[in-house]
This record gives sequence, C-alpha cells and structure tokens, in this order.
Amino acid sequence: MHVWFLDTVHPALQERLEGAGMTCHDGTSMTTEALIEQAHSGSPPVQGIVIRSRLTLDQALLSQLPQLEWIARSGSGLENIDTAWCQVHGILVHSSPEGNRDAVGEHTTGMLLSLLHKLHLGHASVRSGEWLREDHRGRELQHLTVGIIGYGPMGSAFAERLAGFGCSVLAYDKHKPGWGDHPTVDKPLPHVQPVGESTLREACDVVSLHLPWTQETSGLVDGPWLQSWQKPFILLNTSRGGIVQSKALVEALENGTVLAAGLDVLEHEARSLESMGASNHEQRQTLEALLCDDRVMITPHVAGWTQESLVRLSTVLADKILAQGKT
Repeated sequence: MHVWFLDTVHPALQERLEGAGMTCHDGTSMTTEALIEQAHSGSPPVQGIVIRSRLTLDQALLSQLPQLEWIARSGSGLENIDTAWCQVHGILVHSSPEGNRDAVGEHTTGMLLSLLHKLHLGHASVRSGEWLREDHRGRELQHLTVGIIGYGPMGSAFAERLAGFGCSVLAYDKHKPGWGDHPTVDKPLPHVQPVGESTLREACDVVSLHLPWTQETSGLVDGPWLQSWQKPFILLNTSRGGIVQSKALVEALENGTVLAAGLDVLEHEARSLESMGASNHEQRQTLEALLCDDRVMITPHVAGWTQESLVRLSTVLADKILAQGKT
C-alpha cells in the first residue's frame, strides 16, 4: 500500500501506517496535475491519500486515480471531497471529527463567555489606560437558553462543556432519527434537550451552529433566517463560514436581531481555509463592518486547532485506516 500525504499532519499518522507495512510519500507540494501524472505513471501508485483542505478531490480528479482505495481527511469537514463519487466507486473516505471535538467544544464555550462578560473588550480598554467598570458589565450564562443546531461530535462537545454552567441547553438536528420537528428520543440525554425547530426559535438567547458545509447548509443563515427568531440572540459559528451570509449578519447586528457574534470562520475564507478571501468591494466592506464591530469576535479558524487535537486527529485516522483492513 502506497500512501500520499498531500497536507502536513502530525507524524503519528505516518508512523502508525509505516509500522503496519505501508509506504508513505510526501506529496505536500504536489499540484493536482502532478498527482494525476503520478497516478498515471503507476510507480509508485496512488492507493491512499491523506489530506486536509489544500486540494479539492472532485470527480474530475478522482476519476484519474484508478488505483485509489481510500482517502483520509484530517479534520471533520468533507466539502473538498466528492464523497458521492467515492461511494459509487468503492473508495473509502475517513474523517476524524473525534480528534478535535473537545477543542471545538472548549473554543465555542470560551467565545461565548468572552462575549457575555466582555472579556476581550475589558482587556483592550484597560490596555488603553481606561478603567470603565460599568461599560463592561456582563451577563451570566446560567440564566440563558443556549440552542445548538447540529448535534454531531462538535455540537455534543459544546453541550458537554455547558453542563456545568446551569444554563438550559436545547438542540435541533433534522438528520438524527427522532430529532425532527417533533422529537421522539427514547432516552433523555444528560447534557441537552432535543427540541423541534419552532421551539428552538422561540426559546434561545444563544444560537450555536455545528453543521457541515453542504448544498443544503450553504448560505443557510440569511436575512429571513435571522429574522425568524423570536428574541434577540447571540450567534456562534465554529463550523464553516459559508453557512452564514456575512451581509445578512451585519444587517442583523445593525437592527438588533443579533446582539453579538462569535465567528471562528468567515463566509469568504479561501478554499484552503488558510486565509481570508474577500475579493470584491462589497465583500471587503462587509468584512470591514464585522471587524470594526465591538460586538463581534473573530478568530482565524482555530476552534479545533490545539496542541492536543493535532495529535488526536492523526491517531484517530490511523485507528480508522488500520481497522478497515480487519473488516
């Protein structure tokens, strides 16, 4: 088995694969064209791929890799892989949301606490020589209702962190059995109450998005979506930037529909997720409006980016890849 590493990941993955007898190759500088050329040469073949987000594995590329058996995506999102094509052609696709779920859960909680207690603003104010106590009076999380949209590894990790704060935690996930508009979950969950979408929209003071980026969710959070909530709320997005329409968010902040926002991701990030990608005047204006708003906290797509998750992402992938050979 010959495995090509198209992105840099923690060396634990390569060590585990080589320990199992696989041969690993450095493809971190390969272009799409170079990968196709390598596959056509057949020596060494492209049988396994490890990737993050640098390249897009679409049908046009995948169809040129006839010996490919599996793809390992370090992370959770699979938007850069044509998973439907892979399924039809028997190519296994592994991801590792278990590897950074704890990091995302902590980061989301940290953003929420900072927004509620104005920690980032208080720090900046004191550094500028001010001592404005009343301006930085906060709110207590225990008196609020937090709604989680998408209850996979990341959403559940956030709910676990909230358990000790005494707040009410609701969750809506239309793709979980029994979690539709009228939940019929047999066993109560320890950290969250499954609810229908209408209940969520009526009750929440905080709304946290934990959704994959798909055709269904792309641009989901638009003007009408934001206006449909029954009371002003804090919006958190640590999933994918393309789920939230930035211009609509700016307008919701201006009209008071959204009280504050914590964003680890932006709509106009580069496809590689390594930089901001606002490319035209309107996009740059919208981005500037978010950056200049004290009610908005933005971090550079690092919610799942910790020292610990760097290792776990690789060990989780190694477990899954090596397990496939035993089934």
